Amino acid sequence: MNVSLLLILSLCGAEGQTNWPGFLGAGPARLRPDSLPLTWSPEKNIAWKSPLPGQGQSSSVIWGQKAFVTAVEGPLKDTCHIIALDLADGRTAWRHSFESSDKFKDSNYVSRAAPTPVADGQSIYAFFESGDVAALSLDGQPRWQRSLSRDYGKFQNEFGLAASPLQTDDAVILLIDHDGPSYIIALAKSDGRTLWKTDRSPRRSWSSPALVTVAGKPQVVCSSSGSVDGYDPATGKLVWSFNEVAGNTAATPMPFADGCFLVGASPGREAGDRADGAKQSNLAATIDSSAGEAALKVLWRTEEAVPSFGSPTVYAGHAYWVNRVGVVYCFSAESGEKRYAERTKQSCWATPLGVGDRLYLFGKDGTTTVLRAGPKFEILAENQLWDPATVKPDPARIALEETEERRRSAAMFALPVQYGIAAIDGTLLIRTGDTLYCIRQ
Repeated sequence: MNVSLLLILSLCGAEGQTNWPGFLGAGPARLRPDSLPLTWSPEKNIAWKSPLPGQGQSSSVIWGQKAFVTAVEGPLKDTCHIIALDLADGRTAWRHSFESSDKFKDSNYVSRAAPTPVADGQSIYAFFESGDVAALSLDGQPRWQRSLSRDYGKFQNEFGLAASPLQTDDAVILLIDHDGPSYIIALAKSDGRTLWKTDRSPRRSWSSPALVTVAGKPQVVCSSSGSVDGYDPATGKLVWSFNEVAGNTAATPMPFADGCFLVGASPGREAGDRADGAKQSNLAATIDSSAGEAALKVLWRTEEAVPSFGSPTVYAGHAYWVNRVGVVYCFSAESGEKRYAERTKQSCWATPLGVGDRLYLFGKDGTTTVLRAGPKFEILAENQLWDPATVKPDPARIALEETEERRRSAAMFALPVQYGIAAIDGTLLIRTGDTLYCIRQ
């Protein structure tokens, strides 16, 4: 099972960014500078917006002239949807729907179609928190489908799962971390059969794995609730493990140089030693094989910056964290030296995107702040995707909760949220729970 930088570059497009094949792009971003607009509003630079069935938190992916997105629908998240939209006008090209194999009461506190699918030149591969995995041709014809929850046991996590799949040349790799028996598994793209499965200790986490290239060879790196682990993508063998972390339950490891990546962690509601451990777990790391065996080596740490649900990222030599009150922290990616810490309007649940000399911060409540990339804090634009005065909490979503306490808290989730993005040259897609927006010059 081979995967290489050549594969990733081909997935993203040899000339500029023409495909966005998975979560966070799943490869080096090579968007043309200034190919995306600096500013937008409900009246400006929104090419189209398309309603989606049900609800979802996954990002869209782009291949060719289509965008693909997932959603779930029904009081028990009964139906799983995979939708293809025409990039030109946002019209639905096709929709494939099937019954969930493991129904779970819908709630604002449970993930809804959170895993982002992956695409290649042949198929789209979608994973749902029910355990259902489906492969379709790019024109919507079913290729295969299976349920991991039926095959290996139901998932046990009161807040659901969110880890997005990875892909190699011939496999889809899934991280299944929950309160029950956890594992990482590779499924054959051709027919969905299990190529390998490696057991993991039970843990509660929603972070996605990442492919990190180490001396030209890929490793699957998982940062998840108390450990950071590296696996051989061909065999599933655990290559190394690092346990001096805490609170790393949401952020994806973000590669930025050969063998180097960021780890993000947040204390959440933890107190005492666990909270301190989470604050010390925001770091830059590298995979060091100088002693003969691979091991994680910490390059630098920051105890000041912690992320919200979005992952820290590196762009143009600088590392960025955005915390839950919208403070953006900027560090030298090489040394960890702090450049600034400045307040923006909103926290980010989507991971920032760098394009040209810009860094786009997709605020949770619809405001995207565009910063000048680099060591000095400079706001270039603040863009509103919708008019806040016209948006009110959805009573139906609040009514999902069974207790008054949860209904009061649910009001913050009953408004639109900027969950995730996909971008190619000339096109930016932003996904909320029930709508996909297309932004162009």
